[in-house]
Amino acid sequence: MIEPARLFIAVAIALAMACSPGHGAEVQTYQGPRTVADAPAKIAVFDIAAIDTLTALGVNVDGVPSNLYIDALREPHTSAQTVGTLFEPDLEALNALAPDLIIVGGRSSGQITQTERVAPSIDMTIWGDDLLGQARQRILDYGAIFGVGAKAEALVAELDTRIEAARRAAEGKGTALILMTNGPKISVYGPKSRFGWVHSTLSIPPADPNIDAGNHGDAVSFEFVADLDPDWLIVVDRASAIGSNEQNARATLDNALLRRTKAWQADRVIYVPSASLYIAAGGARATMDVLDSLAAGFSKTQ
Repeated sequence: MIEPARLFIAVAIALAMACSPGHGAEVQTYQGPRTVADAPAKIAVFDIAAIDTLTALGVNVDGVPSNLYIDALREPHTSAQTVGTLFEPDLEALNALAPDLIIVGGRSSGQITQTERVAPSIDMTIWGDDLLGQARQRILDYGAIFGVGAKAEALVAELDTRIEAARRAAEGKGTALILMTNGPKISVYGPKSRFGWVHSTLSIPPADPNIDAGNHGDAVSFEFVADLDPDWLIVVDRASAIGSNEQNARATLDNALLRRTKAWQADRVIYVPSASLYIAAGGARATMDVLDSLAAGFSKTQ
């Protein structure tokens, strides 16, 4: 027979173990290391890159923004609840959903103080010239949070394979200029810009290393691009990325000045999947799509 004192202690320990949360997953967020409770049952996600990676890992997302921008993400989330926009949460909808975890990032990053009022929130923004290093870390962190570590490791290996293929395709092919169209307007991006990882990760020499572009690039003329005369043009179509009806990139760039450049004349103009790069940069599948388009483009000529 168990003594009453020992029975009391045993019951107390059992109750403590049953009621206390798990140790959680230690993850790297944009705001530093955080501990996140294991396997949250219901989540809301405002960052398209995060939704893209979670979908690739087979993780169900219960709350999403009103626009997912990438066609491949629409069908898997037809039953998800709309909980705001890419920029701003709908706190009433979030409260109704009652998520265990909220993930913000990028354009919604500044709203984390608001989302914390509803549920524990993490900022998983991916940004800068080490974008792919951060993308790898996010994949592994989501694997830890949702108990899909093996899938995460396989996804990182697949991403690394695509990076190497794009790097090999671009090797020794000359300089490139990253150019974004916005209807009839154009801007360019250099090694230190939001798209600078393309140069640093794939070792592609920039046509002009002195371009000091911020988030929105340097607005330039067609004469600037013609005078620079890069070996390659890597084109991001912002209108296409955001679903605007403005003039598309192919129409914008088809003019007398650009038709005389080496890139145009040698069919060295690569149109990347714009929403994948502009909206979902760092998302696992979205980034693979961009890398695949670069590998295919640079492989066209030897």
